[in-house]
Amino acid sequence: MQSFDSNDDSSAGLNTLRNIWEVSRKNGVSYRRRQLVEENVKIVQSNNSNSHREFSSAFWRLPTEILAQIFLYCIPETEHQTPAPYLAPMLLTTVCQRWREVAVDMPGLWRRLRLEVGEGDWQQRAFCYDSYLKRSRGQQLSLALEYDNNDWTELRSLLQPYFDQISSLTLEFFSGAGALVMSDFRALEELVIDTHGSGSELAVAQSIAQLPPNLRSLQLMDLWFDLEMLSGFNPLAWAGLTELEIMVDGLDSFPHLLRSCPNLSSLTMIGIFTEIETSETLAHDKLQSLRISGDLHHSDSIRDIGLFNAITLPNLRSLEVRNLGQWAHEEFKEFMTRSECPLETLIFGGGVMTTDQQLAEYATLFPSLDSTADPMRSTFYFDLIVM
Repeated sequence: MQSFDSNDDSSAGLNTLRNIWEVSRKNGVSYRRRQLVEENVKIVQSNNSNSHREFSSAFWRLPTEILAQIFLYCIPETEHQTPAPYLAPMLLTTVCQRWREVAVDMPGLWRRLRLEVGEGDWQQRAFCYDSYLKRSRGQQLSLALEYDNNDWTELRSLLQPYFDQISSLTLEFFSGAGALVMSDFRALEELVIDTHGSGSELAVAQSIAQLPPNLRSLQLMDLWFDLEMLSGFNPLAWAGLTELEIMVDGLDSFPHLLRSCPNLSSLTMIGIFTEIETSETLAHDKLQSLRISGDLHHSDSIRDIGLFNAITLPNLRSLEVRNLGQWAHEEFKEFMTRSECPLETLIFGGGVMTTDQQLAEYATLFPSLDSTADPMRSTFYFDLIVM
């Protein structure tokens, strides 16, 4: 049994909490979580009324349940970090035997991880990653992969024991990366794909051609998709999606996406928009939230591209548009009448030209609709949903 001095260990523990709090300010821990860690540090410090020994003893006697809660507040809520001895949770295991036992016995501390796949000593990193993930003991995992080689075999060997745990995955494709077999991720519900540099387009397209059956949320915001590319995917591959964020080249992709995703409830579409070359009106009865930001190509108005003439959305509740030029007021009124949708929120961001008269008319025709012109929402990209 390892021997330790409670005075020395409690002082080290307090210093560790202070260090974690400082690091957490830079690593994605929310203000409230940082505040709770600081409050616990102050509570411990308040016990130092008589002597260092009393203070150390009080700190050392913290119930395991309280210590475990403090540990949880030290972990970033959204960021993925590579294992490092100066960051929680690994840092927590270095203070003393008790802290190590508590931290190792908390699967929730080991659920989020960033893996770097590429150059360097892969065997050593793989051993470290595997040791880290084993401590999750069956809980759902959220992983981020920096992927810049084409050897899926090595990566698959590492992840194979955890395929049924990985529910959230961020893939960062770098030049030279090969395709991944996404169907292996049987429990995957959320997928984010980023690209860095050129040459990864084919690998991404091949990776998402066949998605896992349980996938519900897909974010593809760093790669342009045109109708030809989208048409090459398995028609059933995206059928289970409920949330989609995508960049498209050409508005003809819009009806195709609605047909490919019959269960879609939220769609964010950024793109270069040209006229829809179809005379049919497509109805989609699941879509509730639609966000569109465009760069009109050879046109200065959304009404020239036929967006609202091509769709009927009977369950739409929220619509936000940006960078679409002159607003298609009459076409939108026809769309609303045709759809009979319970639209509650309509936001005109920057780059969309409306008039006070049009907003007043919406208030009269659709009393339950809250329409707002907010030119500050002017960026081409929307804020991504954090996973």
